[in-house]
Amino acid sequence: MHDPEDASFEDEAFDPDDVVWVRGVDYVTGWRNATDAGAELAEALAAAGFDTTGLEWRARANGDGSGAVRLVLSAAAAHEVAALMRAVARLGKVG
Repeated sequence: MHDPEDASFEDEAFDPDDVVWVRGVDYVTGWRNATDAGAELAEALAAAGFDTTGLEWRARANGDGSGAVRLVLSAAAAHEVAALMRAVARLGKVG
């Protein structure tokens, strides 16, 4: 799994919104929410039997303060996640 606080996330392009902070925007809450969501997603994938050793995720706060999670998977892992989602859809259960 990728450490969300690791600064080396190589394929990330420069985004000016990442360096401009606006007074009054609560970036910490957005980042914290994204950190929790990323960990929850990784735990859910592991519980579903997904091999999370190659999973990389990074939490961030967007320019408006909302949280976002960036997820990087190999092509094989993406196919596996897609199969898991289709199985859930067939069961008709989400949440």
